[in-house]
Amino acid sequence: MAFWLCLTSMQAQEDYLSEKLPVNSRGYPFWVYTPKDYKAYQHITPLIIFLHGASLRGTDLNQVLRYGPLDAAKMGLEIPALIVAPQNPKGHWDVQKLNDILEWMKKHYTFNPLRVYVIGMSLGGYGTLDFAGAYPDKIAAAIALCGGSTLRNYRGLGDLPLWIIHGTADKSVKIEESKKVVDGMKSIGADQRLRYEWINGASHGDLARYFYLTSTYDWLFMHTLNEPSRPVDTSIRITADERTNAYRSFTRRKGELKME
Repeated sequence: MAFWLCLTSMQAQEDYLSEKLPVNSRGYPFWVYTPKDYKAYQHITPLIIFLHGASLRGTDLNQVLRYGPLDAAKMGLEIPALIVAPQNPKGHWDVQKLNDILEWMKKHYTFNPLRVYVIGMSLGGYGTLDFAGAYPDKIAAAIALCGGSTLRNYRGLGDLPLWIIHGTADKSVKIEESKKVVDGMKSIGADQRLRYEWINGASHGDLARYFYLTSTYDWLFMHTLNEPSRPVDTSIRITADERTNAYRSFTRRKGELKME
């Protein structure tokens, strides 16, 4: 099954969203989003893996379209990357299953393997840190929103540029979950590529706004696997006003967007 996202008449071509079956008997089903002009720029196209939160778990893959990068693209945000969005039916994210999808993508799509990124929220924030920590040699950079980690050793997280963000008013996943990771990385000297931010007064749902900001993806794209010492970028800042206004630029365009 496939969907054409007709974003606006201003775009040069339609972006393509296709549904994929699990790559093996124990895997996750997933969406693959192909960006505008992909055919012309395949070899330099980045790949983003998006991991959803607990509310989107289940067996209806359409649930994964409710928020995140795919929803942002549907609403008109230009994200010049392949986007992979799996669905977790239950429990925590399994990093081996995520790696299976990444390896499948390498065989079936053309993209820049030095520009693979992971971003996730809530349960997906846990999955982001777990996956990046388990495979730091494959991930150029990662953003974990209001999550935590089930890792016993944070050493791998210190090998890649990482941005951890959590709201101080989060009642669903306490900020202590992210602070535990930050403190753990600091305790072993693995924080040289770590960036973290505690958003004053932000609730759990507030952090979903990051998916709808160009700056979020610009930060990811600032990093590649082959950078000497792989420094973390701190020049890109997302202000409170930007977060507050994240959806407003799309609201007036919703009438123009069509999904078939």
